[in-house]
Amino acid sequence: MSDDDDRNLAPPQREPLLNAPWPSLVVVGAILASYAWQVIWGGGEAAALNLGFAPADLDHGRYSGLITVIFVHGGWAHAIMNALAALAFGPPVARLLGPSVRGVIAFFAFYLLCGVLSCLGYAALHLHDPEPVVGASGAISGLMGAAARLIGGGERLWPIWSRPVISLSLGWLAANALLAVFGGVAFMSGAKVAWEAHIAGFVVGLVLIKPLALSLGRIASR
Repeated sequence: MSDDDDRNLAPPQREPLLNAPWPSLVVVGAILASYAWQVIWGGGEAAALNLGFAPADLDHGRYSGLITVIFVHGGWAHAIMNALAALAFGPPVARLLGPSVRGVIAFFAFYLLCGVLSCLGYAALHLHDPEPVVGASGAISGLMGAAARLIGGGERLWPIWSRPVISLSLGWLAANALLAVFGGVAFMSGAKVAWEAHIAGFVVGLVLIKPLALSLGRIASR
């Protein structure tokens, strides 16, 4: 371990709004705006149940929930919590991928892919479960996993087994272990937030950010 590995072990702090790259602000705005739509025009709980993701949907060839789940939440507290997390962990990832058209497209594709794969990870552990999962937490966990590898600042990607990355990863695992033990927080009756999706999304972001950055030429291969 080098001395550099001991620096900046805390996760990235939530950035001032005006300093955040605009793609990350789009994610924040999409979370809040989509929940406002859900409450005002979408039918509230009905929208969450219809647009959330349930593993049983895959049994019937319904795959749209893998995407729409990102845009529905269980309450304002849930939506605001996810928006703040996106504001904290989205900017370093957006900066790494860059402001070019390719970089912006890659950022949004990465966010959606983390959300989809987090749901599939959840489904693998809950085959045929008819209960819906709601929220963008899986996709945001992917941003967190990617940001964990930028925890030292700049555009250097820390190795997965480096001390800063392991420290944040263990913290996230511990937080979700508490959700598993205590059953999470009931944001809405009839829907739930899944800690398994959080972990799956985090792992996806942790692993995929390097090949994505390499493909865009944003980091040098070593």
